[in-house]
Amino acid sequence: MQAGSYISFWERLPENERLIVDILRQIVLENIPETVKEKFAWNVPCYYGKRQLCIIWPASIPRGGFKKGVLLGFSQGRMLHNKNGYIKSGNNKKIYYRIITSVDDINEKEIILLLKDALEVDSSYK
Repeated sequence: MQAGSYISFWERLPENERLIVDILRQIVLENIPETVKEKFAWNVPCYYGKRQLCIIWPASIPRGGFKKGVLLGFSQGRMLHNKNGYIKSGNNKKIYYRIITSVDDINEKEIILLLKDALEVDSSYK
C-alpha cells in the first residue's frame, strides 16, 4: 500500500476503528504469503492474490453500507468452509463478512482459518 494513502486513511479513522483495523491488518499480513499484495481500493485496504481475497472496511469510510464497526469481508466467501459461521453473506451472495464492533469480537483463530481457506480457493484460479 502506498504510504501516503495509508497515512491519510489512518488519520481519518476514529480511535476505536483504528485499533480494530490495526489488529485485523496485522492478522492478515502475518498469515498471507508475500505473493498476496495489500492495495488501497475504495479508500480501504484490500488484499489480492490472483483475485481479491479480503477487505477491511471501517464504517467511517463512505459507501460501506453500515454505521458502526469495521467490516472484514472475504470476496469468495460463498466458497469458504466457514463451518463455525464466523462470517455471513447478508445481501451479497459473493462477499461474506463480519462487522466487528469491538476488539473482543476479533477471533484470530477463525480469521486465520478463513484466510487459509481463501488462499486455497485463490490458488485454484488460473
